[in-house]
Amino acid sequence: MELQQRIDADIKAAMLARDKDRLNALRAIKSAILLELTKEGGGATLDEAVGLRILQKLHKQRQESAAIYHQQGRADLATEEEAQAAVIEAYLPKRMDTAALEEAIVALIGELGVSDMKGMGRVMGEANKRFAGQADGAQVAALVKKLLSGG
Repeated sequence: MELQQRIDADIKAAMLARDKDRLNALRAIKSAILLELTKEGGGATLDEAVGLRILQKLHKQRQESAAIYHQQGRADLATEEEAQAAVIEAYLPKRMDTAALEEAIVALIGELGVSDMKGMGRVMGEANKRFAGQADGAQVAALVKKLLSGG
């Protein structure tokens, strides 16, 4: 089932269940999708990669907001943001653990034949394509840098 249809069906289910946090998160996803579709150059349907990017962005925003609310001592707002992040996370691919990610990056470096920091851009470009949604870009960058610098 396409992401848009899944979101619409889940919105209906959340309305029937009167699940406020889930409904808010799903409406935010739907809003972001509609904005993407209506912007100039947008198509009639949502590309899977674009949908994944939207979900990642929304998830990251919720996590950052929750962290800020925790710093400010606003546990009530932080809890709401964390609940929404959990709902959004359910639509993202399963995250790779650090060991599996490092192993995959080592294999990628070997496959591309890169041996020093000069090739970091090539490795990062390919890693971002392969591990989209499965790993955080900053984590990938740190591992690539560590592996290419001989650490």
